[in-house]
Amino acid sequence: MLFTSLMKYTIRTGAIQVIDHRGDAHIFGDVSPPRCTVRLKKASLDYTLTFNPALAVPEAYMEGDLVIEDGTLFDFIELVAINYSNVESFPLLSALRWVGIGSKKLKQFNPIGIAQKNVAHHYDLSDELYDLFLDRDRQYSCAYFTDPDEDIETAQLNKKRHLASKMLLDQKGLNVLDIGSGWGGLGMYIAGVCDADVTGVTLSTEQYKVSNERARMAGLDDRVRFHLQDYRDLSRQFDRIVSVGMFEHVGKKNYAEFFNKLRGLLTDDGVAVIHSIGRLDTPSPINPFIRKYIFPGADLPSLSEITPVVEQTGLVCTDIEILRIHYAETLRHWREAFNARRNEVALLYDEKFCRMWDLYLVICEMGFRYENLMVFQIQLSKSLETVPLTRDYMFEWERTQREREKSATRDKAA
Repeated sequence: MLFTSLMKYTIRTGAIQVIDHRGDAHIFGDVSPPRCTVRLKKASLDYTLTFNPALAVPEAYMEGDLVIEDGTLFDFIELVAINYSNVESFPLLSALRWVGIGSKKLKQFNPIGIAQKNVAHHYDLSDELYDLFLDRDRQYSCAYFTDPDEDIETAQLNKKRHLASKMLLDQKGLNVLDIGSGWGGLGMYIAGVCDADVTGVTLSTEQYKVSNERARMAGLDDRVRFHLQDYRDLSRQFDRIVSVGMFEHVGKKNYAEFFNKLRGLLTDDGVAVIHSIGRLDTPSPINPFIRKYIFPGADLPSLSEITPVVEQTGLVCTDIEILRIHYAETLRHWREAFNARRNEVALLYDEKFCRMWDLYLVICEMGFRYENLMVFQIQLSKSLETVPLTRDYMFEWERTQREREKSATRDKAA
């Protein structure tokens, strides 16, 4: 069997039991007890799982054709992730790549209409879904854990504060742009910590409605507003620009367009901060299951693909920070919250949707733990003199703001 050959070649650390469609059991891996047992229900899986495992294995689980009978989905995906470099070197798959099957070339056509359709695929799902597993502010990006034991609410507040510390918000009357403003939490936070006028743009109809309603309810709608608009349609300039979790949707061939537009939107003494998922190693395509079912059109850059483009636009890269395990821990919190309320998700959609999203959360977590994914934050300006000479201003602002927030919480409790 082809799949048997693939598993025998691949699983070297840890062990797994696979029961084929005939009921025959096979154990692959080292001498340790199997971490999980997987049953294959169809004979055709022997071929489909072998020729394109990164896509076909998740699809088979989502469709119910691959069933985990002992252990958990997390056990299965983690075991595969630990051994995945062996999958990539499997002779048959290497031969297929050589003749062009499984090519790393990706479609990067990203006009405004396509971009909006891709955003709607994920972010315009049921409004109730995101309330089931995100924090109260609906921060749907990497949290920032200053302590491993922090809960997701604290870590997401840390993230907003950490980003804000890089934006030099001590000046009064700043005009701030949030590209890919989500449900409005970051824009509202920025307006709450400084005297700024905040504009957010999103391509999600649901996020646009929710974020404006949140600003109105918070009494911030006089200086915080969100538009259903592509950043490329903006024409005015801003003193500060922030973008969190949007750059992953730009596409490699469109990086020059993005950074050239960013430069045009930024005032001469302005500061921009970009927060995005990326790769620690050489450029590679995004996981095909995630791209097909979760984030169509998404792409994860390596810094080697970004910095040459930034240099060509005339922007100055004034700071880069790499966050490593923070997103793995964020995804762990989301996964646990999602599964704790899985029955409610099933009522909104169905069990197939639950399996798909469970896969999404587990695969992404494994990517940050084992597959060289990370999050980067890049600070940009037009001039060498825009930001202070040392990074002390970031730490001092963040420390002071944390104490302000603690004091406000104590006063509110009293």
